[in-house]
Amino acid sequence: MKVAVIGASGYVGAELINLLSAHDKISLEYLLVSEHSSSADMTFSQLHPRYLGVCDLPLVCFSQPWFDEKVPELDAVFFATPHEFSADWAQAFVEQGVKVFDLSGGFRLKNSEDYPTFYGFEHKNLLALAQAKYGLAEWQQEDIANTRLVAVPGCYPTASLLSLKPITANNYHLENSLIVVNGISGVSGAGRKASLATSFYEVSLTPYNILQHRHQPEISQEANAAVIFNPHLAPYKRGLLATVTLQIKAGITTKQINDAFLSAYQDKPLVRLTGAWPKIDNVANTPFADVHWQVDEEKQVVVVSCAIDNLLKGAASQAVQCANISLGLPSEYSLLHNVTLGKC
Repeated sequence: MKVAVIGASGYVGAELINLLSAHDKISLEYLLVSEHSSSADMTFSQLHPRYLGVCDLPLVCFSQPWFDEKVPELDAVFFATPHEFSADWAQAFVEQGVKVFDLSGGFRLKNSEDYPTFYGFEHKNLLALAQAKYGLAEWQQEDIANTRLVAVPGCYPTASLLSLKPITANNYHLENSLIVVNGISGVSGAGRKASLATSFYEVSLTPYNILQHRHQPEISQEANAAVIFNPHLAPYKRGLLATVTLQIKAGITTKQINDAFLSAYQDKPLVRLTGAWPKIDNVANTPFADVHWQVDEEKQVVVVSCAIDNLLKGAASQAVQCANISLGLPSEYSLLHNVTLGKC
């Protein structure tokens, strides 16, 4: 698979390029940045010196002439771009037979009327929106394999949905009851651009965008249940933790909940069902999602926590999972090479 990455200068783009460079079934052909980017004409390793010798391709400005000349060479493109860019350009690639893996929010919500409210722009590419499929790798392999446009989930929704779906997919949750997701993410989730709001000297643990965060409708849509989402910003670099609290139907047992999680993830090597509450330190810089839960049958309540790396499982490594599925490979293919695991 010959691919390009558009949005190569940001944190997610860098992580993605690192993973693609190590993939023996994918050939990384072009790295693109915006037309007026200050990174243009640098090499990738000049911008991100930690990747010197890993990837030294030049950063090229995206433009219509570049598209017209180079798109026939490509099998797939990864967008690590602003939402509006992918919304505008995805269909053009699809029409040229290029598969799109979109890491922005440009196609995550199915209802076009939600975009002005949650993303601040009117979605005009309704044909592409109708064709796009959500790409939660552990749950939607058939959709991912059979579409030209994959909407790679957001970081908060990934952790939240991995926690929720074993329960909601089995209809074990009490319908119309309150489902609350509390999420905490490090500052890298805000992107690479300097901002006072995400400066380490300024950041303190704080909630933000309560009852209006753009990931709330995404979680509700894919869980098929109304969710209240409470995001928090924390003063650390990377990693994300979501804790979900929900009521279950009368008579649902601990064994049924346990079996639901085991059935969902026992053959999914990147989701680890841990024997204790997950820690961000255990997943940072890895493609894993660590999940743990506890059931109170008397109160009919389940609490589930999931920890992920927001830049990897919450973005770049999940995009690679989607590409693997498209290639007919196991979704975890190539993603465990750089993870040191003990062997028994």
